[in-house]
Amino acid sequence: MTDPQRKLSPAELAQAGLTGWNLTGETLTATFRTRKFSTGLELVNRIGASAEEVNHHPDLTLTYSTVGVTLSSHDVGGITSRDIDLARTISGHAADLGVATAE
Repeated sequence: MTDPQRKLSPAELAQAGLTGWNLTGETLTATFRTRKFSTGLELVNRIGASAEEVNHHPDLTLTYSTVGVTLSSHDVGGITSRDIDLARTISGHAADLGVATAE
């Protein structure tokens, strides 16, 4: 999973072992239950900063009690190692804030 321009196979995605993330078509999705808008906003801010650092940007939805995240590498039409890496980073931010996924 080292080539950031290569679309990953279903087997490689399964091997990634992402907890709380779902494969939806050609995207990875997760919903985080923040329970408070301020916590959700903090999570979105952390995601935004991390996305800017790696120049790879997810689609985000912020509501009162949840943050929805969709990851995909649009340039290759699917999921790459960039998405896996960012998903792990996002999960780390959520864990730091005491936020779990809504599975």
